[in-house]
Amino acid sequence: MNKSRFKPRPLGAILLLFLALSSLAQETQLPFVFEPDVKIAMRDGTRLAANIFRPRGEGRFPVILTRTPYGKPGEKGGEARRYTAAGYVMVVQDCRGRGKSEGVWDPFRYDAGDGYDTQEWVGRQPWCNGSIGTAGGSYLGWAQWATAPKHSGYLKTMVPTVPFGNSYDLAYNGGAFQLALLMGWGAGVGGVTLAPDKIQEALRYLPLRAFGDQFEKKVPYLNEWVAHRAYDDYWKARGMDYRCADVAVPVLNIGGWYDIFSKATLDLVTQVRATSLDRKVRRNQFAIIGPWTHHVGPEKVGELDFGPDAALKAGEKQFEWFEYWLKDRETGVQDWPAYYLFIMGENRWRGENEWPLKRTRFTSYYIHSAGRAASLKGDGAMGTTEPADEAPDPFTYDGNNPVPSVGGNNLIGALAGPQDQSRVEEREDVLVYTTPALAEDLEVTGPVKLILWAASSARDTDFTGKLVDVHPDGKAYNLCDGIVRAQYRNGMEKPALLEPGEATRLEVDLWVTSNVFRRGHRIRLEVSSSNFPRFDRNSNSGKPFGTDTELLPARQTVFHDRNRPSHLVLPIIPR
Repeated sequence: MNKSRFKPRPLGAILLLFLALSSLAQETQLPFVFEPDVKIAMRDGTRLAANIFRPRGEGRFPVILTRTPYGKPGEKGGEARRYTAAGYVMVVQDCRGRGKSEGVWDPFRYDAGDGYDTQEWVGRQPWCNGSIGTAGGSYLGWAQWATAPKHSGYLKTMVPTVPFGNSYDLAYNGGAFQLALLMGWGAGVGGVTLAPDKIQEALRYLPLRAFGDQFEKKVPYLNEWVAHRAYDDYWKARGMDYRCADVAVPVLNIGGWYDIFSKATLDLVTQVRATSLDRKVRRNQFAIIGPWTHHVGPEKVGELDFGPDAALKAGEKQFEWFEYWLKDRETGVQDWPAYYLFIMGENRWRGENEWPLKRTRFTSYYIHSAGRAASLKGDGAMGTTEPADEAPDPFTYDGNNPVPSVGGNNLIGALAGPQDQSRVEEREDVLVYTTPALAEDLEVTGPVKLILWAASSARDTDFTGKLVDVHPDGKAYNLCDGIVRAQYRNGMEKPALLEPGEATRLEVDLWVTSNVFRRGHRIRLEVSSSNFPRFDRNSNSGKPFGTDTELLPARQTVFHDRNRPSHLVLPIIPR
């Protein structure tokens, strides 16, 4: 034997061989085929990166598509093991300008077109059977809705979780700017990292039109969101443009009563059910709404425990949905109620067929006082009896000392969910109106509205409302709330400044809830002029939005008399 043939290999060559064999062994161990960072060309030539997870073996399969700005899963795959084992391909793509995708990151700007182009590319691949379902939550849910009206022939169904449909509604609510959500989230995904105390400081920055300039890393789109105050072409390019009638696929929306998109989650389903041009599509829009914040599924939310029934396994519902719509397997989906609602207070699920419920009795609860309703120590009351001649309630709103956001539909900058409002109700700039203890259970399920007759010393100002469930131990837990910017009281397209001192009718949308006020509980309404940092602080100057560098105080007056009966409109459900 010629021993010269067995010369030792260089260490580098051995290492390369070892790595190659390790990689091959790891690939063999994966239960699916993993293709990382596959580049998909958009119509303008920009290439977006996607990780693709395919079942082993030959075949054509339905596809679950997710598009994300938050980073796609690697070879461990997240849900890929489950779905590939069940005979699906999973495609997870980085949004434009994020992760390994090319292009410039500009939130909302490109996702409708990029989503459609991606669906068309996926549908043409040899491993796709021509059927795509989309999934994902929050921005990932919006990315689904933004694409829906574009009608890719490959898109068969969607499961958006905690979604919204139009980014303009994300920015402006009742005329006020959703400050913490837009600026806090927008700065974070723009590459700005701040400690919690620095976030609070940053949210106080003025003028708002230059908000994105305060950071070492400039974030120009933050300024653009303020500059585009009206619903213009800028916003039309950043959403589905309210085209619910053009949605042509079955949808399962999943959300929470305390989520920042609670109202949108219900509205999207309801609008498609009412307007879609396809009868089958109208019948196959579904919503599941639990007692959750932006995090779907837990029993404990905020300061309340809603019991084991609240811990819905949303992933199981999604899987059953896809099995039916993408594989035609009977999973009971067609027996689901159109609206599967968690009734807080009773802490149980109930199916309904419409929203609002047909049996709703919209009932007015009028506010009363002798002119001293400020704070919990005041004399504010509420009931179904209309007011007579009663003294109005005054308070001073100072934007330099705003009412803090404590609980509610928050995501960034404040606690979310049900939180005790006692600290808020101690303030002299919060009017508090409370019913007597209830003699029997009372269910409130549906949209909640506040009709407020008010005057201000300012040309423009805000008024807020909050519905609260007061427990027998005195703890007061928020249910839903809202705001109106006075100059937009007639709609966003018709701004009109106030006449100082003149009483004006204002309508405040308090969004939605479902809660049983139990016997012995009391119903409470809080009225003020700020909810910060959830909403921006009104400067009270009446100057163009975003230009103010100082905040002026305003003297507010809330009326409740025979001719100006301020009242809360509650959707009472007969029991």
